[in-house]
Amino acid sequence: MKTRIAVLTLLVLSLSGCSTVRLLREPGTLPVTGRAERTRSSRALDYSVAIRIAATPEVVWQVLTEAPQYTRWNSTVVSLGGTIAEGSRLKLVSRVAPKRAFNLKVSTFDAPHRMVWEDGNSMFLGVRTFTLEASADSTTFAMSETFSGGMLRMIAGRLPDFTHDFEAFASDVKREAESRSAAPAY
Repeated sequence: MKTRIAVLTLLVLSLSGCSTVRLLREPGTLPVTGRAERTRSSRALDYSVAIRIAATPEVVWQVLTEAPQYTRWNSTVVSLGGTIAEGSRLKLVSRVAPKRAFNLKVSTFDAPHRMVWEDGNSMFLGVRTFTLEASADSTTFAMSETFSGGMLRMIAGRLPDFTHDFEAFASDVKREAESRSAAPAY
């Protein structure tokens, strides 16, 4: 009986798209170096990066939320379809897995501060969080992706190392946002 209840509970959580993930490192605790970090626990695998950008949060947010422009400035993205807005669905093909399309849901959209993309369910869930924090003359951009779920142990060994792609993504956001900030306004 207990086994049936446990299986039924997992099925319900899976079908409901329950987000059971917690970030292993909060964005404000990341070193702002542009170097990605990989953190592993018994229940999650996390990649994170933070970088300082000489642009306002609004400019960085604009870069992050213009889906049709991603392939122009982002070396880690092969294609990105959809509109980036709260509750919307995106179809992402990345350089790290060019034969697979990720069907993402924008679960949080708090302009120009925080955005969350999710893919999966309670058995295997990927949650990418983007945060922007303003300072006097720049914006700290932090991005993390946490993988969790009951199948993580079986899948983790087959996942590619995302460290280089996280560093490239952060560097690409920085370059694009700073070039937009340097462009004259007409």
